[in-house]
This record gives sequence, structure tokens and C-alpha cells, in this order.
Amino acid sequence: MPTYLMKRLVEIVPTLFGITLISFFIIHLAPGKPTDIFTELNPKITPEARERLEKYYGLDKPVPVQYWMWLKRVAKLDFGESFSPDRRPVIQKIWDGKRPLIERRLFVTFMINVLSLIIILAFAIPIGISSATRRNSLYDKVMTTTVFVGFATPSFWLALLLMILFGAHLHWLPISQLKSMNFDSLSLAGKIWDLSKHLVLPIFVSAFTGLAGDSRFMRSSMLEVIGQDYVTVARAKGLSERLVIYRHAFRNALLPIITLIGLSIGGLVGGSVIFENIFGIPGMGQLFYMSVMTRDYPTVMGILTIGAVLTLLGNLLADIGYMLADPRIRTR
Repeated sequence: MPTYLMKRLVEIVPTLFGITLISFFIIHLAPGKPTDIFTELNPKITPEARERLEKYYGLDKPVPVQYWMWLKRVAKLDFGESFSPDRRPVIQKIWDGKRPLIERRLFVTFMINVLSLIIILAFAIPIGISSATRRNSLYDKVMTTTVFVGFATPSFWLALLLMILFGAHLHWLPISQLKSMNFDSLSLAGKIWDLSKHLVLPIFVSAFTGLAGDSRFMRSSMLEVIGQDYVTVARAKGLSERLVIYRHAFRNALLPIITLIGLSIGGLVGGSVIFENIFGIPGMGQLFYMSVMTRDYPTVMGILTIGAVLTLLGNLLADIGYMLADPRIRTR
């Protein structure tokens, strides 16, 4: 087991290098340059001024040279400075240590996605197990139909409908931002309540599609496992159905869900782009979208690198989860 984990850790380095290399070159293949934001709207800009701007941002060098310079900085955990007018370091824009913890972009995105993941697992696993154990029953058919409708529902469309219903018509929930304007003047209980109201819709939208997909995976996996011989033997020994399902079948049926959990760690950033922009939440997804729109290469690469590291760590955690769930894997 230690040898296997060490091998997986060593493989992370070249994989991460390949991801950053491809991402860097693809970004530079996009039409336009970061300097276009300053020059296109200024008819008086001269070609010499354009060249000075490109030299200032290091865009006058070949792309391989730019990547090598970026890679040397990243090796020192320095993602460089943003191309935005404030020229802040990328790490500072992502973490923003001057703000309260609850307002920092990385923490906001992490908090929303972790809460949605907890909700997904809390509902998807029981729904999947109960549907599999009641196969072809009315309950199974109703849950299958409901889940497929949820899986096919676009998240942005659902978000807009919920904003119209609960925000515009019923006035029950706020539809944008992370807190109210009078947040600082509220008591501790008031702040928790205000924050909870702002998080209800984003977390629900984030969890809705994942709940549909994970429950189907759990159902399919459980159906495959309960047909195995060892489950039949357990029933033949006179064990209760609950004991057969949750002690003998559940552990092996959990393997696909472990994979999905590992992949969802990498999606903490990418999966937040849509709902953070719709609800106006100042998180990593919103920062990534704004950086792409303004061609802020250093910030885009910084967020992509963080996402790649999370994805690789998620895969590693999934492998560890495999070994903990299935003893046969540890002996290989």
C-alpha cells in the first residue's frame, strides 16, 4: 500500500505539468490579447504604445518562453501579477487575506460545494439503495422519473426559475450576493440567519443535478452487487435483509460513489462558474469567469492550476477510498 501511494504521488508531477502546458497554450490560442482591453476603446492609441504594453506584460516573447517563465514562478508558488488594472498578485486575488474569512473567494466556493456535496450524499445514497431494493415497484418508477427530470434540467434555467419564484414573487429568499447590506450591524444569530438565506438557492441548484446523477449511480451499483453470489449466501444463512444490504452489499456498491466524490473535489472551481455568476456570489467561479472575459492570463492559469491540483488530489483520495472499502485492492 505505501508503495502504491508513493507511485501515485510521483505520477501527479508529470500529469500536472502536462495539464498546465496544454492549458497555457490553449489560452494563448484564443483570439485577442489582454492589451486589447486598453487599446481597442482608445482610438488615439499608437502602435508604439501597443508594443510597450505587450512588452510590459511580457506578451512580446514567444509562447514557449512565456510558459517557461510562468513555470519558474509557479515552482516558487508565485502565480505572478494579474493583468487587471490593479496589478494585484494572483494569489492575493484568489485568497484575499484582508477580507473576513467568510468573504474570501476560495473559502466561499469551498463552503458552498462542500455543503452541496454533503446534501448530495445524504440523499443520493439512501435513494439509490431504496430504489435498488424495490426494483420495478411504484416507488422505484416514481424516483426514476423524478431523478431523470432533475438530471435533464439545466442548472441555469432552474436557478432563474427559483429566483423568480422565491425572490421576485414570494420574497422569501434573496436572489444575489452572499450577505445583506446591513450584515455588519446584525447580531451573531442574525448574521447566521442572513447567510443561510443567501446560501439556500445556490446550494440547492449546485446539489440538484449531482443528486440526480449520484442516486442513479448508486442504484445501478447496488443492483449489480445484490445479484452477486455472496449476497445470496448471506441471505441463505438467515441474515435479515437490512443486515445483508448494509453490511455485505453496501460496501462494495459504494465504489462508484467514491470515484464520483474524488472527481467532485476537482469540480469545486469549475462547477461553480454558472451558479456563482447567476447569483452574484463572489467566489472562485465568478473570478474565473471575469478573468476569462478580460483575458487575464495569470489569474486564469492560477485558477486552472488550483483546479488541476484538486482534481489530482481527488483521484488520489478516491484510490485510498477504494483500498479502504475493498480489501482485495490493498493486496494487489
